[in-house]
Amino acid sequence: MRILISNDDGFQAPGVVALYEALKDIAEVEVVAPEHNNSAKSNALTLNSPLYVHRAVNGFRYVNGTPADCVHIALTGLLDYRPDLVVSGINNGANMGDDTIYSGTVGAAMEGFLFGIPSIAFSQVQRDWLHLDSAARAARALVLQMVEQNLLGSSAWLLNVNIPNLPTEELGRVKLCRLGRRHSAEPVITQQSPRNETMYWIGAAGAVKDDAEGTDFQATAQGHIAITPLKVDLTDHDNLGYWAQTAALLSSGMGGV
Repeated sequence: MRILISNDDGFQAPGVVALYEALKDIAEVEVVAPEHNNSAKSNALTLNSPLYVHRAVNGFRYVNGTPADCVHIALTGLLDYRPDLVVSGINNGANMGDDTIYSGTVGAAMEGFLFGIPSIAFSQVQRDWLHLDSAARAARALVLQMVEQNLLGSSAWLLNVNIPNLPTEELGRVKLCRLGRRHSAEPVITQQSPRNETMYWIGAAGAVKDDAEGTDFQATAQGHIAITPLKVDLTDHDNLGYWAQTAALLSSGMGGV
């Protein structure tokens, strides 16, 4: 079995090191990760400047680009083989609800999925690396279960996994969840630069809006490992009929232009 690991916290982050250590004895593992922190880069690819790949002392390869860049480069020429699994993380902080749209951790895994490879994004809920060893063991156990159930040879799938920062013995069971929702982000933060120009900083994430039964927010709050299957199709299937009627009206009003 061959596994490609990436992340968005950078190749030196404790999370990616822990994930590599957890998986290196059950598979042939390659790490291709960003040179620097690339949180909230989502699926961004670098198209207007060259990318460079270097190898660190520990054997990890790092790229001066985004998480998606790392996986894209690995799968389109850097590696001379096709991995059986793409794994991203372990992220320093949760990727639940609306946050998955912005997440570089999920973006790296999604890039693997787009290439037809089963992919998993792993995140810890709190941003302090507390009980990282426990999260790494949980990630290893999940990967082994995928192997035992012969899921790596099937069609591509994408899982988003959030693990509470708890000791192994205190972690609850795995729960299949839907994404919850947040309120809008906090207001932008402004500062004056030394040149008297206004600087804008994106505000903090909003409070949880939907943490009802079955959501990732609720599951992790109760100490469970939350697994959410994701898809890339953004089509509003429920309202295609409505928009078909609207499109017909728009078309007639435009004279078929």
